[in-house]
Amino acid sequence: MISDFSSLTPDRVLEAIEASFGQHCSGLLRPLPSYINRVYEIQLESGDPLVAKFYRPGRWNRDAILDEHAFVQACAHEEIPVIAPLALADQSTLGEVDGFFFALFPKRGGRPIEPADPGNALWHRLGALLARIHNVGAQADAPARLTFHPSVTTAADLYYLLSNDFLEDREAKRLERFGVELLDTIESLFEGIETIRLHGDCQHTNVLERPDTGVFLIDFDDMMNGPPVQDLWMLLPGRLDETREAMNQLLEGYATFRPFDWRTLNLIEPLRAMRMTYYLAWCAQQAKDVAFLQHHPGWGSRAFWVKELAELEEQLLVIERSYLT
Repeated sequence: MISDFSSLTPDRVLEAIEASFGQHCSGLLRPLPSYINRVYEIQLESGDPLVAKFYRPGRWNRDAILDEHAFVQACAHEEIPVIAPLALADQSTLGEVDGFFFALFPKRGGRPIEPADPGNALWHRLGALLARIHNVGAQADAPARLTFHPSVTTAADLYYLLSNDFLEDREAKRLERFGVELLDTIESLFEGIETIRLHGDCQHTNVLERPDTGVFLIDFDDMMNGPPVQDLWMLLPGRLDETREAMNQLLEGYATFRPFDWRTLNLIEPLRAMRMTYYLAWCAQQAKDVAFLQHHPGWGSRAFWVKELAELEEQLLVIERSYLT
């Protein structure tokens, strides 16, 4: 997944926005922090600020991005505090220029949350917000998006890592052994579990707070299909046995808008192992990207894989202690 944004010059960005949105820009173009995509703050001649997001080429196809937009728009329709893409002049939400997909969003500021205190009422509010989002997520499918399931995503991630010579023989055998044991241990746990549209990357860094709207989720770029508990556990600052009070607050808030399947708390550690594997495969897809290597020096070295495999194997032991004893 190598991306070259070099042709996306400031003039080209502004031309694309003006042509697709049907309004002139003031000329302001301020890059915003984003390694994955290219994101800019712009200003219309009217003075209204917008955020323009140019999607990383090769990461998501048109249908996958439109699945994201449909989900966020459906949330906004239910008055859930999210930042939905704006309609362009042709009434679509997705533009394209020189092979780059892009979307425009209203600019919304906010304060990053810091839910450090397990008894903080913020956990209750976060649970209620996720329940409302999950109610919307359960109303439709996202067929072009990943389904976070051991036999689907995780099996594919392991195959990708093992079939593209990212590891030397000794480490490849360790990864293969880990994969077989992981899938054998966890696949049956997902039988009969509800799968819906999720945020997919629900870390506290993707939650902001505003005085007028309260807490709201941003950056649905990694939305996926999966069990609802996936969005919940990623908010926790530690393992469940270390953050039980925070999870109780989350689930209490969640239950005000949506029932929660308590059995799925047993999926948290399997989901953590799946997330670790997913992230390794995601990085591997960018292994020849110069910008990625600048941000991740040493990625893919033998020392790197020895460390990562030790962490995967330790996570597998955590799972096996939980389910095989």
